[in-house]
Parts: sequence; C-alpha cells; structure tokens
Amino acid sequence: MHYFIYATKDAWISSGSSHIDGESYRDQNFGQDEILEVKKEFWNKSFDYQTRALISFKGSEFTSLSQSIVDGDIVDPKFYLRLYEAEGIQDLTLDYKLAAFALSQSWDEGVGKFGDNPKVTNGVSWDNRYYYPGSTEVTWSKSEKGMDIQLQGGAVNTGSWNASQSFSSESPDVEMDITGIVNYWLLSGSNEGVLVRFSGSQETNDITFGQLKFFSTQTNTIYSPKLEVRWDDHVIITGSATGSLLPISMSGLTDNILYMKYLRESYKETERVKFRVMPRERYVQKSFSRSAQTITGSYIAEGSSSYSIADVATGETIIPFSAYTSMSCDSTSNYFIQWMNGFHPNRAYKIMYKLKYADGQETIYDDGFEFKIRS
Repeated sequence: MHYFIYATKDAWISSGSSHIDGESYRDQNFGQDEILEVKKEFWNKSFDYQTRALISFKGSEFTSLSQSIVDGDIVDPKFYLRLYEAEGIQDLTLDYKLAAFALSQSWDEGVGKFGDNPKVTNGVSWDNRYYYPGSTEVTWSKSEKGMDIQLQGGAVNTGSWNASQSFSSESPDVEMDITGIVNYWLLSGSNEGVLVRFSGSQETNDITFGQLKFFSTQTNTIYSPKLEVRWDDHVIITGSATGSLLPISMSGLTDNILYMKYLRESYKETERVKFRVMPRERYVQKSFSRSAQTITGSYIAEGSSSYSIADVATGETIIPFSAYTSMSCDSTSNYFIQWMNGFHPNRAYKIMYKLKYADGQETIYDDGFEFKIRS
C-alpha cells in the first residue's frame, strides 16, 4: 500500500536582505507563495545567505494515520517526504545533499508572499515563529536540550530525529525517508513539522550551489508536498485461501491477459476499495465432452504480480510498482486494497499491472482500467 497525507501548511524563510534597497528578509513571511525555495544566494562570487522550507502534516489525516497504526491496520510502515521541483535545475551543483529535521516549536504559516510591497511580516520568518503587527514577536528559541541550530531559522530536534537525501546528477524531486522523524512524532505526540535545508556545511560553503524551488500547498497542481506512507498489506497467497481457483501458467510460454471485475467508473475519496483482477489465457483450446462443464477461474501465484496507479491527464505515476504493491488472492480472485483519500478529487486515474514470468520476462498490462475520484 502507498498512502498519502498532504501538508496542512508550509512556508519558506530567508536569512538574507535585498542588495537593491537593503531591506531585510529575515522578518518577512512567504507563507502564501506557490513555491517553497530552498536555495543559496551568492554575491560577488561568495556565499551570501540561505533559505529553508518548513512543512507540516499536523491534521486530522495524521491523527487517523496514528490510530490506524495503533489498531493494526498499518503494520511496520515507512514514511517518505515527497517534494516536487517546480522549475527544473537552476544553478545546481551536480552532487549535493538535503537534510530534514523535526521542528521542536510551533509556527504560523502566515499570509505573505515574496513580491509583497510593502513586505508582510504576519506569520513565520527566519527570526520569528509568528508575529502580527502590534503584538509581541515570538522568536525561535533554543531549549535546554535537543537543539542544534542557531536561534533563528527554525529550532529543531536532533538525535535520530533527522533525515537526509543525497543527489548526484538526477532529478531534484525529493523522496526522503523520514521514518525516524515520523516515529518520533507518533511516540512523543509532538508534531510541529519538518525543516528542509542543504545539509551541514553545504548550506553555507562557497562550493555547493543550489536554487531549488518546490511546489507548495498553495499550488494549483497535483504536486503539493505530501507524506507518503508505505507498508506491505498484501496477504500471502496460499492454496487453501484460493478455494477452487487454479494457478495460471507463468512459464512464459502462454499468452495471458488480465481483466478487472466490479471496477466502477468512480469512487468517493473516503472509500477503501478492494480492486479485483482476474487472469486467463488469451487463447483457450476448444474441447468437447459429453458431460456437463464447470468453469473454474484462475489466479496469479504469490510473488508474480503487482500493480501501479497513474494520473491519466499528466501521466504522473502516483503509485509505482514496488515491494508494497503485491497482490493478494481469495477464493474469488486476485485483489489489492487501496485507500482513496490520498487521491485528488475530480481527476481520472488508471491501474496497470505487472506480471513476472518464470523465464525472467516481465509484462506490463496497461489496458484502460480507469476510474475517477469524487468528493
């Protein structure tokens, strides 16, 4: 299973100032920008200042996730931070590393944008966790324990509550394993989100370059930040569970096809759907008998099948073929279960299947199995 929780708020913060009029960005809020900027700015060929991104998944969906783990509906999950680059690679070093930290203090997304004139200081900034004109500034502060970053720019927990991802001549999209951070949230009950920045000395040195721009929660695309939860929910296929079904040949010598049973045109985003898929040989030899005939269905054996789901309009793979998308089987057919509240409403998706044959070949079936999500 791949399940998604979308960010409830995000913002980026800057430690610099304008070289045009000298105005500081340190108290400016960018919470309503459609882009999260994680970048390094240079001036006269030397490092000038850095920016960071703050992202929170604190909401009802995260609460529901926590309860599902307690109830045993989710077993041994892995958690990944997913960010999508908006403008491609810009002034980016071929090899670099991003780091994420569990934030230790609350913050307010704010109402500002980078282009605001005059600048807006309502909300989170490099200097402040939140601030509204006429009130007292609430600054980032270092607690007695567990803090490892300067007073400004986001107070974070250290220890095992951090994560990183290295990049080398590849897509700047982030797919970072933050299982340690999320487990900390679940165990401690303290979830203030994550801070994303260049790792270690790369953030301030003169060697590493980077102008990363990720889609934010304010984007009108399908690429907003999300927490991807992965766990193996498939039931191991055994002969006793498959009833009268017979295993289909996976020798690679037969031409198999797949069809779906009970596939509906649309599903509600609150549903947990059991998708059923049935295999058969494309060409079945005719046989004649004087006795009455019974029809026996087939199933795909354990470890030979998996599924993937893609967005029809963009072609973007939402759920890839992986170790977390193996199919189960009962006495009716092969199947997999998908929680639909991680999909965007009013969009069309298609299901694809992959079969692994005994002779080593793998065949992907993309046969128009489509559905829509309705709110």
